[in-house]
Amino acid sequence: MKYILFILFSLSFVARAQVVNKAGAKPQPKKEDTLVIDSGKKDSLKIFKPTINDYQYQTQFSEKKVFDTVMTFDKTYIFSQQNNKDNFGRVQTANIGSGFNPLVFEVNDEQNLSLLPSNKSYMIIGANDVKYYDVKTPTATFVYHNAMRNGAALTSTYTQNIGKRFNFALEYMGLRSQGLYRNSLAANNNTLFSGHYTSKSGNYEIFAHYLHQNVNNQESGGITEDNLFMNGDSNYSNRQNAQVNLASSSSQFSYRRYYLSHQFTPFNSGKFPFSIRHIISHQGNKYYYNQTALEPYWYDAPTELVNGFPLTTKKYSENFSNTVSLIFNNEKFKLDAGVRYQMIKLGIRDVVALNGVPFPGELKENRIGAVGNLQVKLWDKIQLNSFLEFSNGSQFKSYLKTTNNLKFEPIKDYFVNAKVNFQSAYPSFNYLLNTSVYNNFNYYLENAKNQSVMEVGGSINLKWFKTEIFANYFRIDNYTYFDSNGSPKQSDNSVNISQIGGDATFSFNKFHLNTRVHFQNTLTNKELLPMPSFIGRANFFYQTQAFKKAAEIQAGIKVYYFSKFASRDYFPVLNEYILPRADSFSIGGQPIADIYINMKVKKMFFFIEGQQIGTVISNNKAYAFPHYPVYDFRLNIGIVWYLFN
Repeated sequence: MKYILFILFSLSFVARAQVVNKAGAKPQPKKEDTLVIDSGKKDSLKIFKPTINDYQYQTQFSEKKVFDTVMTFDKTYIFSQQNNKDNFGRVQTANIGSGFNPLVFEVNDEQNLSLLPSNKSYMIIGANDVKYYDVKTPTATFVYHNAMRNGAALTSTYTQNIGKRFNFALEYMGLRSQGLYRNSLAANNNTLFSGHYTSKSGNYEIFAHYLHQNVNNQESGGITEDNLFMNGDSNYSNRQNAQVNLASSSSQFSYRRYYLSHQFTPFNSGKFPFSIRHIISHQGNKYYYNQTALEPYWYDAPTELVNGFPLTTKKYSENFSNTVSLIFNNEKFKLDAGVRYQMIKLGIRDVVALNGVPFPGELKENRIGAVGNLQVKLWDKIQLNSFLEFSNGSQFKSYLKTTNNLKFEPIKDYFVNAKVNFQSAYPSFNYLLNTSVYNNFNYYLENAKNQSVMEVGGSINLKWFKTEIFANYFRIDNYTYFDSNGSPKQSDNSVNISQIGGDATFSFNKFHLNTRVHFQNTLTNKELLPMPSFIGRANFFYQTQAFKKAAEIQAGIKVYYFSKFASRDYFPVLNEYILPRADSFSIGGQPIADIYINMKVKKMFFFIEGQQIGTVISNNKAYAFPHYPVYDFRLNIGIVWYLFN
């Protein structure tokens, strides 16, 4: 990784961008150039000095955005986290890169018709999350996080335009963190190449990327003596002394994707606003559970083992997709619709038999479906976005997903957002099939039913105190879950969830208070999806300019809290969450407080936190899962550096 960093630094400082117009040459329009320096003399040289507005990025189906280099309060939630996301509604274990316990119900599209263990999903970059850039000069960004005990995490991005119409970008993320407890090393990385090209006439456009991600973790199985931990036993002051359940287990997840989307407008777009889009992609997922020796924690007697079965297991999925769409696009109305062909596989490397009947080594099928998207904008006040996808196959049955979002502004600076979403899909492939040397963890969920999720909700954004109020309702039919033994089940009755909450920021001079609250209740089948009834966060901070306005400083305290509840357990064999076992216990009811000071100097940000300050004066009793404590007091450092050459 150090060689990649050296190359990126070298490129960012050596490359220079200037535009030279020869005398007598026909001048070209320079609408995209923000500032032209002209000496007033008849000179053939013009030097263009771009501003921040000339450094933009987008995802394929979103509008371009400018690089955000403003010191806003929400960045302390994002860049203090290793995955660079606001993780409200989650709680982290005692190592970065090791996943979270989700405290609220979420639907992850990346798990649809694919193999993606839930606890490996927090690092994954979906096809619609990939950023494509448009920059005037070579640009590099670096995001650094320190690790727990030993190691670090660094994301490096280099992007450059070649001419005005083609951009390429290279991103590499490397993470290695030992963790506070034995056998909890995280070693994750990803490599991303992306490119974007638009023809001179604007009639042809390409988006392409290649992504390879690895999420690798040692699996400790949690600590064995929770009473010593909660009582603050002196032998536990060094967390490496704590005994853990697993000694030689680890898990690996590999995620690889090739993606190409190109769009052609055959006629004059002003007269005939029709285009043809073709998208082709291939995605391959692999999951391994590794052991160097049998773990006594998983079995009681030799009869619970499969004779001759390998200690390391593997399963995989593949999804080849080919889509052709016709697009109608004007300023107020956009509609695209197309057909999609998919070839999907789910397989295991080592086959076992149950009651004399062997599990299938591979499940596969060819699927035909349709996709459509509608966008409507009216009077600059109303915006509707609707998406629909349907496909059908013999093995994994029908798939239907629709999202509908309506945003309108009844009064200036007051927004209302409403949504109605529905999804009916075969359970995530990790629920369908598994083989293991341990008999209890072999299963084949044959003839599963589609899990259906309906979501109805919305939010209101008010100008007063930058307030957002939201409410959501979920109905889940054939809810698919893992029981306390790690076996997949589907509920006979629906699971219904209600959520309500809000976010507001109060300011007085240079002092600010940001609060967020989330109330939720599982109305039916509560025992199948245990969640805390309340999650809250408060951030009281002071923000000012300093050093003759050469820097900007934030300093404050953050408190995060969720109510006590009977949490699901983390199950490392599958990297999933299972219902509480006999030795489980309730977690929560322990506030997690951080003090911090953040600073911005030019285009560099420093995020420095003293996390879990309460453990300095009392024992740490906070857990992320039963048997998996939350981290102790630590100095957390995040650095974000933008280099616009």
